Amino acid sequence: MSTPTAPRSRYSMGSAQNLVLSLLAVLGMVAVLVLLVPRVNSVSGPPVDIHATAVDVAKRSGWPVLEAVGLPEGWTATSARYVRTTDGFMTWHAGYQTPAGTYVAVEQTKDPSRAWVDAQTNRAPREGTLEAAGLTWTKFVRDTKVQNSLLNEPTDPGALTTLLTGTASFEEMAELATHLEPVTP
Repeated sequence: MSTPTAPRSRYSMGSAQNLVLSLLAVLGMVAVLVLLVPRVNSVSGPPVDIHATAVDVAKRSGWPVLEAVGLPEGWTATSARYVRTTDGFMTWHAGYQTPAGTYVAVEQTKDPSRAWVDAQTNRAPREGTLEAAGLTWTKFVRDTKVQNSLLNEPTDPGALTTLLTGTASFEEMAELATHLEPVTP
């Protein structure tokens, strides 16, 4: 004896009209959710305390590393670290975003090799000099990639070499240079 089967519900025999109405209802709910959920216009990292990191690096290394002091409004600290880089050189790095939204980093190490300079300037050719903050800086310009660099190599052995590098203009880099001061532990 076979078991009688229940008749199919008329609701399971959907129509094209019901499919379209269901789809519109789901899309309407998604649209409401998209409108209600807040979104950010830009993403930024946590605040960076360059001064505290610079003091720590100065204590550990004995170097008079540089930090920007008294920058005009609109400059933002973006990164600070002391890491081993090209050819094993310990390098102080402090990064800043300019008011124009470009980037410039201060890179410092002691008695760097040519390979260190080449790596930090992205192998850009030398393009003359620039006077800023009472120092003569060698300009490096890389045309195929937007990167400008200013290098100050002191002649005294053991003195820190300072490189300003990034997407900032040379004018912005010169402005940063005027605000650089050595940190004392």
